Amino acid sequence: QVQLVESGGGSVQAGGSLRLSCTVSANIYGRYCMGWFRQAPGKEREGVTSIHSYGNSMYADSVKGRFTISQDNAKRTLYLQMNSLKPEDTAMYYCAAKLFVADRAYCGFQDYNLWGQGTQVTVSS
Repeated sequence: QVQLVESGGGSVQAGGSLRLSCTVSANIYGRYCMGWFRQAPGKEREGVTSIHSYGNSMYADSVKGRFTISQDNAKRTLYLQMNSLKPEDTAMYYCAAKLFVADRAYCGFQDYNLWGQGTQVTVSS
């Protein structure tokens, strides 16, 4: 069973930056998608960004131009670089994956079945 472990959360002032990491416990073969999701207190979980094994990425409108997803396959690690953080970015951030995807480019934010335990990001004003 592939496991995902996030790290890198913390507290930062508005305008600051953080980089989250998600380490995958085993090599993943075939087409897959990985993504970052977040859930703020009292709100539903939302997709933040995703990336296809072929490299295509997508972002929620709320983070476009501020967040960047990337992956280092040699290190089996997914990253989320978060810049210009805002208080509304405060949430628990989760790494997720879905394997053996049929689509050659599109990931979206649905049907992820592997999840990390989450890492807290707190942005103060």
